[in-house]
Amino acid sequence: MDRQIRVKMSHLAWMIVRNNHAFLQKKRGVKKPFSSEPNNLLNLNSMRYNGFVHRSTVGVVPAADNKGFTVITKRARHANKPAKAAVKTTLKSGPRRSLWKLRRLVKNNSGRRDLLKASLRRASAILKSQKPKVSRKPRAKKTE
Repeated sequence: MDRQIRVKMSHLAWMIVRNNHAFLQKKRGVKKPFSSEPNNLLNLNSMRYNGFVHRSTVGVVPAADNKGFTVITKRARHANKPAKAAVKTTLKSGPRRSLWKLRRLVKNNSGRRDLLKASLRRASAILKSQKPKVSRKPRAKKTE
């Protein structure tokens, strides 16, 4: 299939679902509606970050055991078969190494280099939320 036809198909799909779909969350006073679909890195309702319109996507979610994160990529050749399209890769070998692996994975394999920075930000936010909170001792009050 020609690339231009594929691009036009995703544009057509976006024009159909951009104002109405099951994941759309509209609120009063918010200019840009939110979207809760899988593989949407910023949860914004825009074509760039949409998870079900494009043939290949990237998603970052916390790992099942809450150690590290899971990268979900959608393969373009299985675009019409959702069960076969999703490829899950769990990265939990420490923050620096995991983010480096994520960078390599998105650049080389996903076909969506434009989502690199957003995926790194989401992964680092997930890793930061999984850090244990440091409990500090309460200060002893001075008695005179």
